[in-house]
Amino acid sequence: MVTHSNFKNALIAFFAPLPSILFYLSFLHHHNDDHSLWNWCNDHPLLLANVLFFFNVNVLFWFIALLQSSLHWMIGLYWMVIPVMLLHFYANHPMAQYNQLRSWVVTFLTWIWSIRMIHSYFRRENWQLGVKQDWRYIDMSQQYGKNWWWMSFFAIYLSQQVLQMGICLPLYIVHSVDKPWSFFDFIAIVICFSGIIIAFYADTQLHKFISTNKKLKQLGQPMVAILEKGLWCYSRHPNYLGEQLWWWGLALFAWNLGKNWIFIGALINSICLGYVTVLVEKKMVREKYRGEAYKCYQKTTSVWIPWFKKDKTT
Repeated sequence: MVTHSNFKNALIAFFAPLPSILFYLSFLHHHNDDHSLWNWCNDHPLLLANVLFFFNVNVLFWFIALLQSSLHWMIGLYWMVIPVMLLHFYANHPMAQYNQLRSWVVTFLTWIWSIRMIHSYFRRENWQLGVKQDWRYIDMSQQYGKNWWWMSFFAIYLSQQVLQMGICLPLYIVHSVDKPWSFFDFIAIVICFSGIIIAFYADTQLHKFISTNKKLKQLGQPMVAILEKGLWCYSRHPNYLGEQLWWWGLALFAWNLGKNWIFIGALINSICLGYVTVLVEKKMVREKYRGEAYKCYQKTTSVWIPWFKKDKTT
């Protein structure tokens, strides 16, 4: 049954973005035709990307979730795929102009980021699709009750469009401004790659910790309350730190092209992760077997930026 459901959800996930992909390929084929629709798509790449996101992700993904008893799993999966799709959308748009080397570098980094995220996602979900959804959505569904079916459209999908299109704007800037390679591009590479590496190791250490606790629970043995090894010894949320470094590094590519406002997207993402951090830590403190240990962990360990342990008595 699980295999059948996994295969069905894999097919849904594969075919879900096809309307946007087919429309965009048709546009690229006909963009030179004298037609008002193709002219509009040609003149407004950002608006076109947002329109496709609204109808294909917001509306279609939301409708699929309603058919699957409000199981909103696809938006989490496509959070890791949409940036890659947007990158190629902007790079292949007829209005695109860019430095080829910078485009290659950003494309490579974005693909590496996406592959890492997808691997982490499937590893966390035991290589299954659509079995469970984000615990934050479950909390919100309990909060809104019977109104959740329509509130979810705004709380999950429309808000995701604003955030994801905002933090992905550097991908548009990189493919709309043609300037020579500079020293800041090297700095952006270091920041982006550092974020990917930190997030990978943090997620791997967290996965091993969770797997070990599952085995201990099955054996009826006490579980380990807190992960305090590796990167988690110096930061309570190194995975969030890595993710933020990625988006700030990506924004630096665009800032280097003269867009001083571009950090707004990364800043909003950091604020959202800050809010998520508060929710996660409140959840940890409420858990009986680790509540007190986590309070001690909070006193001794830095929140995001890695730093040496503090004395428990201070």
